[in-house]
Amino acid sequence: MTSTAANPARSSAAPRPEEQAGFAELRAANINPRTGLATDYLNHFNEAIMLLEMIPDIPECAEDFLAWRPLSYAEHFTASSFKARDLAIATYQSADARIRAEFDSITDAMTAILTAVGAAMREARQERTRARLAEQATTWVKPLVMQAGAIINGAAEADIEYIMTH
Repeated sequence: MTSTAANPARSSAAPRPEEQAGFAELRAANINPRTGLATDYLNHFNEAIMLLEMIPDIPECAEDFLAWRPLSYAEHFTASSFKARDLAIATYQSADARIRAEFDSITDAMTAILTAVGAAMREARQERTRARLAEQATTWVKPLVMQAGAIINGAAEADIEYIMTH
């Protein structure tokens, strides 16, 4: 067990994710026992990316993208049919504060980009403009999804920088 003195970001009252649920239970639920995070949340952003990628070829998909709404980690799992959704929410809430802050910063950036692109698409009158917005948004958001995935999977900061530059 990590002591509060060795890890000041963790409160002594908050159990580590792997202490809250068994390692095997977390693995079976596709939740990283070290980080307390689940990759399933990234599906929320991958859905938006998929719709954006379709817009240049199928302009009608812009309406589907515009119907996409941002969801927090807890909102995503609460609304999902993810089998271990309560476990996913609980382990996220008890995850190391530094890991969660870094993860939340990236997901907040993705949400801001997708929200801003949606607002710009609502104002755009030409399909060509919407297609360009969609293409630009995917170039911004895809690397952030990779970075969020690296955090979920417990990659070190140096590993994430390597992923982002190669």
